[in-house]
Amino acid sequence: MTIEVTDATFEDAITNAGKPAIVDFWAEWCGPCRMLTPIVHELSEQYGDQVVVAKVDVDSNPQISLKFGIRNIPTILFFKNGEVADKQVGVVPKGVLAAKLEALM
Repeated sequence: MTIEVTDATFEDAITNAGKPAIVDFWAEWCGPCRMLTPIVHELSEQYGDQVVVAKVDVDSNPQISLKFGIRNIPTILFFKNGEVADKQVGVVPKGVLAAKLEALM
């Protein structure tokens, strides 16, 4: 399941999750973000409870976006042990994201 994360819930949902996480930084008006959304949902279904899959709306959550230096969207951050372990900017095939996620497990 993909969850929506906010400035207020990010730490509990991602940093303290105790398992790998991928976080999709996006915006409603962003065409490439909309292209990436189905891929993120597929990863969520594929990996189930093994990972946290989350989305952050950059327009509604400027603090967390600023904290991680998000300047381009879509940007996906990969977290392991609560720390950023990898990053992907732009739309890429599902296999690229899956490989990066597998490396964290």
